[in-house]
Amino acid sequence: MTAGEGLLPVADRKAVRRAVVRLVRADGRAFAAALVLNALAAGAGLAGPWLVGRIVDEVRAGRGVGAVDRLALWIALCALAQLLLARWARYVGHRFGERTLARVREEYVGRVLALPASAVERAGTGDLTARGTADVATVGTTLRDVGPELLVNGVQAVFVLGAVCALDPLLGLFGLLGLAPIQLALRWYLRRARDGYLAEGAATSQVAEIVAATAAGARTAEAFRLREQRIAASRDALAESRRTRLYTLRLRSVFFPAVEVTYTVPVAGVLLLGGWLHARGAIGVGAVVAAALYLRQFTEPLDQILMRVEQLQSSGASFARVEGLARAPRGDGAEASAVPADDRIDVRGVRYAYERGGEVLRGVDLTVRPGERLAVVGPSGAGKTTLSRLLAGIDRPGSGTVTVGGVPVAELAPELLRRQVVLVTQEHHVFLGTVRDNLLIAEPGAGEAELWAALAAVDAADWVRGLPDGLDTRLGTGGRPTDGSQAQQLALARVVLADPHTLILDEATALLDPATARHTERALAAVLRGRTVIAIAHRLHTAHDADRVAVMEDGRLTELGSHEELVAAGGAYAALWRTWHGEAGDTDQQSAYRT
Repeated sequence: MTAGEGLLPVADRKAVRRAVVRLVRADGRAFAAALVLNALAAGAGLAGPWLVGRIVDEVRAGRGVGAVDRLALWIALCALAQLLLARWARYVGHRFGERTLARVREEYVGRVLALPASAVERAGTGDLTARGTADVATVGTTLRDVGPELLVNGVQAVFVLGAVCALDPLLGLFGLLGLAPIQLALRWYLRRARDGYLAEGAATSQVAEIVAATAAGARTAEAFRLREQRIAASRDALAESRRTRLYTLRLRSVFFPAVEVTYTVPVAGVLLLGGWLHARGAIGVGAVVAAALYLRQFTEPLDQILMRVEQLQSSGASFARVEGLARAPRGDGAEASAVPADDRIDVRGVRYAYERGGEVLRGVDLTVRPGERLAVVGPSGAGKTTLSRLLAGIDRPGSGTVTVGGVPVAELAPELLRRQVVLVTQEHHVFLGTVRDNLLIAEPGAGEAELWAALAAVDAADWVRGLPDGLDTRLGTGGRPTDGSQAQQLALARVVLADPHTLILDEATALLDPATARHTERALAAVLRGRTVIAIAHRLHTAHDADRVAVMEDGRLTELGSHEELVAAGGAYAALWRTWHGEAGDTDQQSAYRT
């Protein structure tokens, strides 16, 4: 079951129950301790109504003030014991909840990191953001507050009903029958609540996605005069969110009033039946009073339980969305344990089409030898970037195979894939933290010398040394801002630290000025000598320096050879090269190739 088109999966009820059992077992001692303490607290609370009934019987029997005082003292002691035990139970329950929430967060982060980039792109960052913030926070509130409270009140409710039945089975049965309307209202509510809250969560994700996409593409929206379209999309998303929220509100507005009205039914019924039985000598007044007090006491935990049940529907839907990531496609596959025999990359009969578009690659065959420098050139829309994504294992081909050392690239385990092939684009991210933190992401065990060497390799050592605290300077919000070229250099330094055998560059130096880009590319080439480098070339000097050049047109590989061979062949690449050097006036072709 999915929450909507493109969104990540949502766990079903069985999966959620299994996840809950797994989390409880992970901290079973604390959970068992909370159960025992709650049972003891509930037992202490049962003494009060029974002792009140004894007082009534003692007074009717003509006993003195001393007997009443002794029973009253026992009531006070039991109330104090209940208070202390309940407080201890809540303390243990809250600690259990916080530890369990930590496990939920850690599992969520691990699952997000295991998602292939293609799955994230299809779902959109809004869905992941909503699940990782609002949904995880809702689950946390349940584990920290709702769970312990539900445990306390559940044990109390069971003990109270058991006490009524122990006093008189007939009164207990009558009291249970009086709760039938509540059961009917609860069944009506539960049949509708989960789907309602899931729809509300999906609508919240859509709002987050619209806001994130609009903020990220604000300049583009202005340039193409898309302001009204973005406003309309936002209004539609907000309208859907409002509709789903009103639906869940309507469910609550029916459920809670119906429950409140029925609270008085069991108490009134027991008093009437008890009075009728007492008039016939079948039961004492003290027992009737105690049973009525028990049922009156029962309404408090029952009210709390029903309120928590409502919260559980919301948090259950949130937990289903959080746990749904366990069913999302992974970066690893059936051959995740396979290790490539060598570094050779083979592309055989590859075809690929995006979900809402035509075929982008049409039967591409290519072999990239270990240690080779390959440049891929071609006009816009030829399929260069799509091919780079397939080579990096981000997407799977629709048909055909892309393998490294005989193993499908898309089926490599994430850790192994990142050591085998790394794709670097012009879209880079500076993480909150220090320069050191941003670099250690690629190689946590790197030492000081290795970090500086990586920075020097991409011509970034000078500006990092100029920072107030060098490697320990904080970047991003609250720290030193970085421009696009610096962010790109940090990303390339991470590549040097990661030390993959194959590096795919897709406009990786596009944000650098031409001189710096040329210098950085040469520095990287020196560092990565002996490794495979595949460059999506938008500057022809990259193709000139490569061992071979692959020319793509209309999703097909039309030419393949060295720079000299292709220039001598007089084909599309030769025409492009002459245009680049001003030997021909075909500026339209040059523009089409975006070099």
